[in-house]
Amino acid sequence: MEIKRRDFLKGLASGALLAVAPPALAGSPKKSRLPDALGILYDSTLCVGCQVCMVACKKANNMPDEHYGPQKIWDNPIDLSAKTLNIIKEYENGNGKYKDRKIDGYAFVKRQCMHCVDPSCVSACPASALTKDRKTGIVTYNKDACIGCRYCEIVCPFNIPKFQWEEPFPQIVKCQLCSHLLVKGEIAACCSECPTGASLFGPVKDLLKETGRRQKMTPGKQYDFPISSISSGKTQTHKAARYIPHVYGENEAGGTQVLYLAGMPFNRLGLPELPDRPYTALAENIQHMLYKGMILPIVALGGLIFLVKRTGEKEE
Repeated sequence: MEIKRRDFLKGLASGALLAVAPPALAGSPKKSRLPDALGILYDSTLCVGCQVCMVACKKANNMPDEHYGPQKIWDNPIDLSAKTLNIIKEYENGNGKYKDRKIDGYAFVKRQCMHCVDPSCVSACPASALTKDRKTGIVTYNKDACIGCRYCEIVCPFNIPKFQWEEPFPQIVKCQLCSHLLVKGEIAACCSECPTGASLFGPVKDLLKETGRRQKMTPGKQYDFPISSISSGKTQTHKAARYIPHVYGENEAGGTQVLYLAGMPFNRLGLPELPDRPYTALAENIQHMLYKGMILPIVALGGLIFLVKRTGEKEE
């Protein structure tokens, strides 16, 4: 019995009539941050580009050095990779003379996993190799569960997860907020070693309060800024910058647990412009619509039955 492509498509379309039409997509409700969510506040205006956080991250996570160009003396990655979980990058314009200015200025930005409130990587992973901790909200990776599909790479709106292409038994690599140190009562290495307090660790609810305090500061006036952890009790005095009136990560992609303050537009720093709604909503709605009540299998079966019956009648 010969089945033509056109007949098959007709049969599949006709089989769809056997299924009850699902309601229009309404969208999943936006998830809220966990009350005890932990994260990082990165203040670009306090960052001096020393890259101490990168060194601390490599040491704490036992990551190898990465070399670009002829210089092989020290670690010099140019972006996040399977060997680099955290990186400081620089924006520069014109003569690059003035800190935190768009014209003839420069600024720094720290890139790492954002630990989303509703992470696309967790939603897309078919093997539950990526999970979100129910208490801290930290997104962690289990190499033993991973099947190497790399869906997490594709769906992440921040382009964070990386794959170990050079390894015989490759894994996905991403910042896990030093979760192995947290169980020892320590904090993320990038924050504990930051000399200016540009990377600040703590409960996200407290970090958001701190962003509000900083945005109310008078530019040029001296203020005390907490360093290392928001509850460390240690401070440094800095002149307040003229902040952009926006906290990046508060709402982007449904919200994240890594927050940013800066003195210039975030898109100049290479951070993507994203909607407030998480990227998981559309994919999950489509999946639920297709599989709720076994609609998709019924449609396919109905189409095949119609096709076989029609082809048989033609042969007779």
